[in-house]
Amino acid sequence: MLETTNQFFERAADHLELSAQLRTMLETPNRVVRVEIITEADDGSLLHHLGFRVQHSGARGPMKGGLRYHPTMDEDHAASLASLMTWKTAVVNIPYGGAKGGINCDPGQLSEPELYRITTTFVELIKEIIGPKRDIPAPDVNTNAQTMAWIMDAYSKFYGFSPGVVTGKPVDLFGSLGREEATGRGVMYVLEELLASQERELGDVTVAIQGFGNVGSNAARLIAAAGGKIVAVSDISGGIANDKGIDIPALLEWVRENRVVTGFPGADAVDGADVLAYPCDVLIPAALEEAITQDNADAVQADIIVEAANSPLTVEAHDRLTARGVTVIPDILANAGGVTVSYFEWSQNIQQYRWEEERVVGELDKIMRRAYHDVAGLAQKDGIDLRTAAFVLAIRRVFRAASLRRSSRQALPASLLS
Repeated sequence: MLETTNQFFERAADHLELSAQLRTMLETPNRVVRVEIITEADDGSLLHHLGFRVQHSGARGPMKGGLRYHPTMDEDHAASLASLMTWKTAVVNIPYGGAKGGINCDPGQLSEPELYRITTTFVELIKEIIGPKRDIPAPDVNTNAQTMAWIMDAYSKFYGFSPGVVTGKPVDLFGSLGREEATGRGVMYVLEELLASQERELGDVTVAIQGFGNVGSNAARLIAAAGGKIVAVSDISGGIANDKGIDIPALLEWVRENRVVTGFPGADAVDGADVLAYPCDVLIPAALEEAITQDNADAVQADIIVEAANSPLTVEAHDRLTARGVTVIPDILANAGGVTVSYFEWSQNIQQYRWEEERVVGELDKIMRRAYHDVAGLAQKDGIDLRTAAFVLAIRRVFRAASLRRSSRQALPASLLS
């Protein structure tokens, strides 16, 4: 995954004609931390896990990024996702840098008390390198508002009341209204802007969504409520499809009761992998990385892909799809709604003043739509695809901030000034 991120970065760097020295400066993380987490299991035995935190760049502000609990979590995963956060926060122009981390555990095999002990021990081990003005974790795969509440409480025992140390907290514990659906809402906003540029709207398109967790389910709910037709959905259990449109409110109720989409009576069963190739206008990958590769890219029938997940396309898949005219809205733009509302939550914590949900939604709307037009305008101006344009825009913003913070600077390359 790190290689994929770096290849996309290199394309933007080539477009900007950056020197090898500048590329190294922009790609290299500020800090990489690995810790050994030893905790007690419920049966009294010892559990051993590895924890990671990679802080990529603080040039534009405190570093920001999620914590992922997954058996495949390792340093490369954290480094790749941390760099994506640097570029993502720069694309939407919020005052953050990028970080990411997590623990190589399987939460499905752990009790809640075991997860609590693992989480709070992790906080004790990394507490010196996180904080409201240094590095602010957030939920990611297999972590949630409850995890953030544990982290806030554990950190506050050392440094006093510190709600701003994490975002994505429960609303009752100083979280933000509108945070849970923010990523899905941002996906809808950028899709609406792309469709508007094609003189279409949500009511004109069919949509397939791979992944029905927080992001996929909220994107489905919001797009359907705005008139879009969701024709296929998948999760870890498999897939479902209905060419007449899936009743999303009914599906959400089914998932609340049954925890999976399979078996839903309002749609036909399909293989989960087939949802990526289902006949539709818009495909939204909203699960894990590298869902679409050179092996299945040619089967994709959508003419628009909105990357709600991080890195759902490999480089080869991206090239195959864009070569045949598929428009890809990249992850560092499409799924930035979550970190944007995390910024709002952090701001509320610092001010100790809660925003109404209407303000949260309105500010997110403005930021996401403006970011789409910044990227799309640059893509059109320079004759490049949306992903390369997003990276170019982000690199320029990060490098300018880094350069301005130095007492003596070399002359900036002209490509970074335009």
